[in-house]
Amino acid sequence: MQRTDVRNIAIIAHVDHGKTTLVDCLLHQSGTIAAHKKVQERAMDRLDLERERGITILSKNTAVRWKDCTINIVDTPGHSDFGGEVERVLGMVDCVLLVVDAFEGPMPQTRFVLRKALGHGLRPMVVINKVDRPDARPNEVLDQVFDLFVSLDADDAQLDFPVIYASARDGWACLESDGPRHDMNPLLDAIVERVPPPTVAEGPLQMQVATIGYDDFVGRIAVGRINRGEVRRGQLIVCLDIEGKIRRAKVSRLNGYEGLQQVEIEVGRAGDIVGIAGVTDALPGETLCDVEAPEGLPPIAVDEPTIAMEFIANDGPFSGRDGKWVTSRKLRERLERELQSNVALRVEDTEKPEVMRVSGRGELHLGILIETMRREGYEVMVSMPRVIVHETPEGKEEPYEDVTVDCQESFSGAVIQDLTQRGGELLELRQTEDQVRMEFKVPSRGLIGYRSRFLTQTRGTGTLYKSFSGYGPAKGKFQRRANGVLVALETGQVTSYALETLQDRGVLFVEPGDSVYAGQVVGENARVQDMVVNPCKAKKLDNMRQAFKDVDTRLTTVRRFALEEALEYINADELVEVTPKAVRIRKRTLDHSERRKQEKQAAAE
Repeated sequence: MQRTDVRNIAIIAHVDHGKTTLVDCLLHQSGTIAAHKKVQERAMDRLDLERERGITILSKNTAVRWKDCTINIVDTPGHSDFGGEVERVLGMVDCVLLVVDAFEGPMPQTRFVLRKALGHGLRPMVVINKVDRPDARPNEVLDQVFDLFVSLDADDAQLDFPVIYASARDGWACLESDGPRHDMNPLLDAIVERVPPPTVAEGPLQMQVATIGYDDFVGRIAVGRINRGEVRRGQLIVCLDIEGKIRRAKVSRLNGYEGLQQVEIEVGRAGDIVGIAGVTDALPGETLCDVEAPEGLPPIAVDEPTIAMEFIANDGPFSGRDGKWVTSRKLRERLERELQSNVALRVEDTEKPEVMRVSGRGELHLGILIETMRREGYEVMVSMPRVIVHETPEGKEEPYEDVTVDCQESFSGAVIQDLTQRGGELLELRQTEDQVRMEFKVPSRGLIGYRSRFLTQTRGTGTLYKSFSGYGPAKGKFQRRANGVLVALETGQVTSYALETLQDRGVLFVEPGDSVYAGQVVGENARVQDMVVNPCKAKKLDNMRQAFKDVDTRLTTVRRFALEEALEYINADELVEVTPKAVRIRKRTLDHSERRKQEKQAAAE
């Protein structure tokens, strides 16, 4: 049976290709959000981090009504580090709307998400967005999209995809690149006509939990698409975990979706996307069933993590100054809570009880988790990211990334040289006016710490996108950071008198008035070796002074690290200390004499 009154679609795209703006436009023009009701832009980006960074981190559901049909829309993340979110929601939909920039064309993360969708057997629709750009090349981009489908082994039905040309910013869509440009009606009509209605089966309730929501009044909400049967408010159901164990529950509230709101409904039928409250311990991938017919669905397959780092309770001299939660017990509880909804995350114990090994899909994936924790009041120390290496009969294998670089031609030589030294292989180079687009295949290990260097090489004008490619033969050693660091000798407050002499040694990370402690990294040395310095040194108060000597003190601009930049910068013997108010880099061993002994021992070995 098919439900002709429902369409379920997911919108997938590379970062900044306009999918969130497109959803905004559909919400307004379908009449779901009244024209007089003032709604801020990017309504689907509800998290503060999403608005600040302009990216989608968590998938979200919305629904619009169009011609007696309910269109359930799932907005998915565009970054490959959040591939776990994409994996979960593709099982809820019958079609994907692939949004591609009319100038940039398909990008690495477009390939990543599209490969997942085609693997699920979904038939896509293609929206070529930003056709109104002066440098738009929609026909060439359409050819590139078709070539991408062929390279991903799309079948004949998937290759016969409809194409819509649009400008989400200006609010219009058309079926031809030079067609009439009035409103979004052609896209909404195409969704109703070309998206297959959900196929539903007769029988008792069966629904797989795709994501976990939260409500202040009812707690956890299990969100998913009803595969079979129907569910009512107050109904007794069972929850089957991945191992087949059964837990009973009662539906305390049943939510449907209408625009940006969750609305209470009495009954949900097969094909509907609903939220069920009352199953307090449900996890993504588990199955909700009728009490009389507990039949589990296959678990959701999620790609394994590729990057790991250590999470350690903050034991530095400034521990507890900023945060509310500083103990290893609170840190462990927070990570265990994250595991309940973040299916791509792994947490393992180590030999030391205060150290936990956390693995994820990439630096951004783990960086967002750390940033979220610091905003919640946690203090944590994290180690240098390390790639997860697989042992195979042929030898060791490590993860590789597909990398696309856009920069001016004058900078391309330095980029090629650096990425080649980091184990990369140049696959393609194309000239577009004064820009060069290069595609590489690079070991993930070689890209750790490269982004800041890349911005320096291209004077801040280049763009670099990467997406997980797969595992390949392990390469040799690469040099991560050529320079040593300046390490504080003692705990105290930084003085301008001390920095005036230290700034000639390299690049400073601290300013006068900052509090530092012994073992904290306060700058980058101009030489290869680490150097212990005293940024807290004060001027002696004697009477051998020159007039106006202090007036002429001039200090260079210091370098401040964002969280991801600090994670990329550190070496194996360093940690990033993250608190609600500060991001500091420190040595693992703070005591200088003890650290010198360890260095000598390591050199001897």
